[in-house]
Amino acid sequence: MTRITIEVNGLEVGGNTHQNLLEQLESAGVQPEYQCRSGLCGACRCKLNHGSVTQGDAMAFVMPGEILACQSAPQTDISITFDYQPATVKKQVNEA
Repeated sequence: MTRITIEVNGLEVGGNTHQNLLEQLESAGVQPEYQCRSGLCGACRCKLNHGSVTQGDAMAFVMPGEILACQSAPQTDISITFDYQPATVKKQVNEA
């Protein structure tokens, strides 16, 4: 598993190359909009500023330079921008 950096609307979070972007953002406490999680609705559409992703099949329309977070897995460090500021939640750390 390769560790990478995901920059989303100026916030940096850690990521990997095997999980889709939507799941990774949610795990990091970032809450982008979504509806279907299967590439049909386009609610998780964002702009890919730099880096590369593999994108699965999707029915939703995306413009050049856009990706669907639910269908994209980062392959390198990436920078993405949503047209809105996604909500964030603090992740609790359990200390033993």
